[in-house]
Amino acid sequence: MHLTLLSEPTMTAAAVMEPTGEYLQSCSPEDCDVSVIDVALESPANDSSEEECSSEREEEADTEVTPALQSGSSVSTQESKPGSVNADVLRPDTLNLNELKLCTTREDGEVKLRMGDSGQAAEPAITVNQMFLQTVEQYGDQVALASKDGDNWNRLTYKDYYQRCRTAAKSFLKLGLERYHGVGILGFNSPEWFIADIGAILAGGFAVGIYTTNSPEACQYVAENCKANVLVVENHKQLQKILQIQDKLPYVKAIIQYKDALKEKKPNLYTWAEFMEMGTDVPDSQLDEIIASQKPNQCCTLIYTSGTTGQPKGVMLSHDNITWTASATGKTVKLTHACEAQEVVVSYLPLSHIAAQMIDIWLPIKHGGVIYFAQPDALKGSLAITLKEVRPTAFMGVPRVWEKMQEKMKSVGAKSSTVQRRVASWAKDVGLQTNLNKMHGNSSLPFSYRLAKKLVFKKVRKALGLDRCTKCYTGAAPITKDTLEFFLSLDIPVYELYGMSESTGPHTISIPSAHRLTSCGKVISGCETKIFSPDSEGNGEICFWGRHVFMGYLNMEDKTEESLDSDGWLHSGDLGKHDKEGFLFITGRIKELIITAGGENIPPVPTEDALKEVLPVISNAMLIGDKKKFLSMLLTLKCNVNPDSGEPEDELTPEAIEFCQKLGSKAVKVSDIAGGKDRAVHNAIQEGIDRVNEQASSNAQKIQKWTILEKDFSLPGGELGPTMKLKRPVVMKMYKDQIDNFYKDVITPTVPENPLSTK
Repeated sequence: MHLTLLSEPTMTAAAVMEPTGEYLQSCSPEDCDVSVIDVALESPANDSSEEECSSEREEEADTEVTPALQSGSSVSTQESKPGSVNADVLRPDTLNLNELKLCTTREDGEVKLRMGDSGQAAEPAITVNQMFLQTVEQYGDQVALASKDGDNWNRLTYKDYYQRCRTAAKSFLKLGLERYHGVGILGFNSPEWFIADIGAILAGGFAVGIYTTNSPEACQYVAENCKANVLVVENHKQLQKILQIQDKLPYVKAIIQYKDALKEKKPNLYTWAEFMEMGTDVPDSQLDEIIASQKPNQCCTLIYTSGTTGQPKGVMLSHDNITWTASATGKTVKLTHACEAQEVVVSYLPLSHIAAQMIDIWLPIKHGGVIYFAQPDALKGSLAITLKEVRPTAFMGVPRVWEKMQEKMKSVGAKSSTVQRRVASWAKDVGLQTNLNKMHGNSSLPFSYRLAKKLVFKKVRKALGLDRCTKCYTGAAPITKDTLEFFLSLDIPVYELYGMSESTGPHTISIPSAHRLTSCGKVISGCETKIFSPDSEGNGEICFWGRHVFMGYLNMEDKTEESLDSDGWLHSGDLGKHDKEGFLFITGRIKELIITAGGENIPPVPTEDALKEVLPVISNAMLIGDKKKFLSMLLTLKCNVNPDSGEPEDELTPEAIEFCQKLGSKAVKVSDIAGGKDRAVHNAIQEGIDRVNEQASSNAQKIQKWTILEKDFSLPGGELGPTMKLKRPVVMKMYKDQIDNFYKDVITPTVPENPLSTK
């Protein structure tokens, strides 16, 4: 996503040996694959693999559809009988779109849909229930959900899945769920999470995911804001958060725990089994009446922002936001429908985030895909095992997941023999060059690539569990060019997507036929992008238009008006530009833009990424300098993470130790280096900063001072948000003393506020 163009480090054999990352700690020896290189060198590759990757197939050219910017006409509809799956006659009452506005902040509000005259933008509007019923009718006997109990997978068909959602909806009604009130869900991914989410929507409430890392106070804020009548928690740990604040939640009528036995019985506290039995006497007609009254232009889901710059905002998503985006995204990335072959996805990312909901819940329902649930300790080690067992056809990893995989692979490879490292380096060089050529239209595959594929690439994919995966994606936060090139060199293109909670997830997506390194791709079919107030280089604020644009922030008119202009365009707050081929490149964020005392505008991310690529020992880097006379930087080192708490530890990672050893340093801990204790490492970091400074376009953009912090940034520490984004205002407060020391005795002139408006 960043425009740093640095040389790529030499590939080690790690890339083709044991592809596990810190995010997936090493398995026991009996669980691990034999070294890929060892196998490659000892025996010829098997050409009769079950399935080939998409890189071997010609991709069709995409046709972009530009929507007209006018509202659509009404759709007359009729509801089916209870439990019916006849999707042809399912339509809500006529939508009076011409009398509505494009946004609302009322829980019971309706909005005008941004429908176009033709193409994807003109697709009929439907509700979540209608989309689900269409899939039940087409793929009802196909497996929808699979969760593991011991060594066995428990599978649920689409027919059973839908009926359980209806059962949950009736139980919510029995518990007193009121229309337009929330059902808060706090826990790790599971069938119960999905069923509670959809059940809440069918019952006329709002599905509200709550981050599992939230404090009791943060849970209280969300529950109050959405007027939650019911809270669904995973286990005793999450339950304790709610019990601490229960007397401050006037709307909550019941709490449901969906995993483990209750350790204590309390009034209005139920197990999942008790909950699912509760609504048996609620007639189907009562539920069907509520479902029939739902309209595509009404809210059904609330996504709460992570609160990086203030209190979380409740992003109101309509039925149409969800159903239309699932359709448009599926067509853009060419997801297969279950009548041809089922897409297979592993669910492990936080479901309180829109990316996970769209990828795990809504896209599979639209296309009849099957979801396999990872274990709760997925990011502590077990995801590697799940991937190899499930072999997904599509996989989404936030940048930190891909980066941890890369780090572990390099670490293991460093211990390989000289021959193994040479083979790995050769294969990587061939893979990178061939894929870069393909990216720019040269589809010829040289013999060296075909040989490398036989000897190395196929085995790497198999060892990762990605041998069937034709769609590897990253998003939610910036990823470095180094990581993208690392996987591209292994014949695993990682495609970037870009969007927001406010755009129901994706807005632009990279695909095999339209892919550029560090670009977030092109706009999805039926949507539009405009660059607001571009500068001389074409950089400006990225604005969105389409039926994926949210309704508004719940009960926050001022914040809604900041994000949506009078014409209905969503202002992202991100800075970016298009190249001549229409690829979108993100260049920064307006609120993060550093304006120095001299008035120079500097986006921090490119400089931070450049430094991390030059210095592989650096974990996090944060550029400082807003209203300051010069730039400075806070640095953290790569260290091990406590698998239980997620807290960074003092011990350096093997990769960081290797970096130090090459310098002649004996440092094995962060505390051996922080505070300038290790002169060799200090000098190496200064040399890396000097290299980055050489690329600066002016002296004002050069880093003048820096320091290594004693602990890495982390989610438990508060420096990182739930999607691993850097919470800059929090870091500024936490490390105020260190920052003040940079500018001690420096006179800084007064400068004006950020002149870049978000609208």
